[in-house]
Amino acid sequence: MRPSTLRALQRAAELTRQNHFSEALLIAEPVILNADEQEGAEIRRWLIDHTNDFIQEGKPRP
Repeated sequence: MRPSTLRALQRAAELTRQNHFSEALLIAEPVILNADEQEGAEIRRWLIDHTNDFIQEGKPRP
């Protein structure tokens, strides 16, 4: 996954934890929609592996 994609997903997780869901979607959606098949699979795996980053308050796990 490209570093810019990872940064966007991490920022979206942070915004979601802060109850800024609309802003999180504005950041994550274009990245997800523009991903090719390979990067899309990596994004899906990252989202599954980091579900708690989106729902827990505080800092994400390393």
